[in-house]
Amino acid sequence: MPVILISIFSAIIIFITVFSLIKVISIAYKREEISVLKYRVLAASFIVIGILIALVLPFGYQRIFDIIL
Repeated sequence: MPVILISIFSAIIIFITVFSLIKVISIAYKREEISVLKYRVLAASFIVIGILIALVLPFGYQRIFDIIL
């Protein structure tokens, strides 16, 4: 149960971070500091990396809890 709760809260923090990063590159795109291609690549990579990290977190936390307990 603690692993699930920790994973959920960590995933929320990760998704907030990804949302903020996408917001930042969106502002940069509107100011024409980055191109459309760079905007799309960065946004897609932030989303994919965030999802991958959120999916791997429960396994890492489970290993930590196994070591501690």
